[in-house]
Amino acid sequence: MPILEDFDIRIVIPAFNEEAGIAAVVRRAPSFVREVIVVDNASSDATAVRAAEAGARVVSESRRGYGRACKAGIAAAGPCDIIVFMDADGADTPDEMASLVTPIAGGDADLVIGSRTLGNAEPGALTPQQCFGNRLACLLMRLFWGGRFTDLGPFRAIRRDALERIAMDDNAFGWTVEMQARALKFGLQCAESPANYRRRIGRSKISGTVRGVLMAGATILYVLARERVIDGPFLRVGNLPPRFARIRRPSSHRSAPVNRRQPKRADAGEIQSKQTSI
Repeated sequence: MPILEDFDIRIVIPAFNEEAGIAAVVRRAPSFVREVIVVDNASSDATAVRAAEAGARVVSESRRGYGRACKAGIAAAGPCDIIVFMDADGADTPDEMASLVTPIAGGDADLVIGSRTLGNAEPGALTPQQCFGNRLACLLMRLFWGGRFTDLGPFRAIRRDALERIAMDDNAFGWTVEMQARALKFGLQCAESPANYRRRIGRSKISGTVRGVLMAGATILYVLARERVIDGPFLRVGNLPPRFARIRRPSSHRSAPVNRRQPKRADAGEIQSKQTSI
């Protein structure tokens, strides 16, 4: 069993107008965590103040977007061993963080998802549309890349160097599903751990509105379709590492070895003999 205090583990919490619950979330961070980073994503309330009072380091990302806030938190975390992502609304359970980071610290996983499906969710904590969207997204990832995820839960831990390899770039709601899809495509060791889930504090900006649900659902489907389309056997995309182009390349697509041996050149005597015979 690895000693978690020996690892540099940092928490990144994107937050937009979460003054009611952010302080409790920060204070419940386990003792083995080196730093809690709260990314204030253009909040209009006292989220940043409450987070700082609770002991978090607060960084600002003025451009709205869940993915943008996560990337700002990653940049603020700097070099470390493991980064844990969790929401600021009090729905996740920080007490269960050890079950996420232990497989990574022990070398058994690169990415661990806290699965609300495998854990216990309070009644009303997950809306029917969230449950349906999770099942659909996980089914598509299984069909496309063979993944066996059961949830897109935001409570997750990932090895810092693995995060660099998958080159995350989504700026909005597609961040979580993009991470899981690229983890499968890059051949990362993925795992899930049961995670309990409570009713959030305050109203959800996504599942709490029809517009938010539609936008999130459309974004998730778009990200999965995009990742599948650019998963061609010979395609390199943008700034992704070259290994991305080689993932899932069928053996039938391998080119035959090229014979680079040059043909033997005829000497002057042979050429003259051929000309005479002609």
